[in-house]
Amino acid sequence: MIKRELYMKRIRPFIGNELVKVLTGIRRSGKSVMLDLIKEELLASGIDGGQFISLNFENMSNAHLCTAQALHDEIIHRATEIKGKVYLFFDEIQEVDAWEKCINSFRVELDCDIYITGSNAKLLSGELATYLAGRYVEFVIYPFSFGEFMELYRTVCPDADSRQCFNQYLTMGGMPYLANLRYEEAASRQYLRDLFNSVELKDIVKRNNIRDVDMLERIIAYITSNIGTTFSSTAISKYLKSEGRSVSPETVLNYIKACTDAFLFYQVKRQDLQGKKILTVNEKYYVADHGIREAVFGGNRKDINLVLENMVYLELLRRDYTVTVGKVGDKEIDFVCENQGNKLYVQVAYLLASEETIQREFGVYHQVRDNFPKYVVTLDEFDMSRDGIKHRNIRDFLLEETWA
Repeated sequence: MIKRELYMKRIRPFIGNELVKVLTGIRRSGKSVMLDLIKEELLASGIDGGQFISLNFENMSNAHLCTAQALHDEIIHRATEIKGKVYLFFDEIQEVDAWEKCINSFRVELDCDIYITGSNAKLLSGELATYLAGRYVEFVIYPFSFGEFMELYRTVCPDADSRQCFNQYLTMGGMPYLANLRYEEAASRQYLRDLFNSVELKDIVKRNNIRDVDMLERIIAYITSNIGTTFSSTAISKYLKSEGRSVSPETVLNYIKACTDAFLFYQVKRQDLQGKKILTVNEKYYVADHGIREAVFGGNRKDINLVLENMVYLELLRRDYTVTVGKVGDKEIDFVCENQGNKLYVQVAYLLASEETIQREFGVYHQVRDNFPKYVVTLDEFDMSRDGIKHRNIRDFLLEETWA
C-alpha cells in the first residue's frame, strides 16, 4: 500500500478535530485506501481500533442503513459501547438518503472524528451548505501520479528505468487497482473499461436521470478525443448535428456538468493575462485518467501531445494549484498555476523538433513580464533552457518535489 504522503500531509493537521473530513474524486481513485491510511496513523498514535466504526455504503450488507434515520440509530447504538472518542469512517456516503442531516447530528451528539468519501462533486453542494457550512474540509483524491505509479510498477518490474515506467504510464494511467493485476495489459484494459462503464452508468446516468445515453456517450467521446483543445458547447452541438443528432448547446452543457460532477472530466477556464479577467467562452477539458482514455477510446500515442498535457494538468491539481489557460494576445499559455501566492507558467509540447517549434513554445512567454518561473515541458532528453525560461523533460518535471 503506497503511503500517499502528498495527501496525508494535508489531512494530518485535521485528524482528531471536529471538522468533517470529506474525500472526493473519481470512483476507484484510492479514497478507501486513504481511509485505511488515516486509520493506520490513528493506531500508530495509540488510538484503540475498537473506537473505529467503518461502513461502506456500496456494500449490500449495509443497504438497510442507507437512510439518515437508520444510520443515525445504528451509530448512536454502537457508540454507547465505545469508551472515549468515536472515529467514524463512511465510504460512498452519497448512497445514504439525506446523509448531511445524519452527519451533522453525529457532530452534535457524539465526541467523534468523522471521515467520509464520495464520488460526486455535488456531495459538497445543496443541503450540505446548510447543515455543514464551515464545518468540513475537502480533499480531492486523484489517480496515481507518475511517481506513485513508478513505485508500484517497480514491484512488478524491479529493473524498469524511469523511461520504461513512463512508457507504461502513458498507456496504463494511474488507477491504483492496476497494481493488483500486476499491470498485465489485457486485464488492465478490461478493468479500465469496466470502471469507465461504472462511472458512466452509476455516477452520471443514474445520478442525473439521463435518458438519452447515446447522446451522452457521443459527447463523452468528443471531449475525450479533444482533451486540451479549446472548444464551446455550440461547437459540440454543431458537430453532433453533422452526425445526425440534434441537441442544444444548453443540453450539451448539462451533460458535461454531469461528467465533471462525477470527476470524469475537469474544466479549465481561460484567463486574459493582459486584461486580468476570466474569459467565459471556449474552456478546455482534461480527463481524470489518461489510462481510461486509452482503454476505452485508444490513441494515446497518436495524440501524445494532448496526453502529455493531460498528465501535467493532473499533476498540477495534485499539488493543489489553481489552474487556468493563459491568453496573451493571439497566443495561449497552456497552464497558469497559482497556489498561496506562488505562481508558475507551464507550456507542454511533444518534442522541440524544429527551430519553429522552439520559437513557438518559448516565444509565448515574451509578453509575460513578471519574474515567476516559466517552464517548457517536453519529451526531449536535452536541456534547451533559454532566456530565463526553464526546459524540462516531462519525466523529470513530474518527479520534481518542487518547481521554482
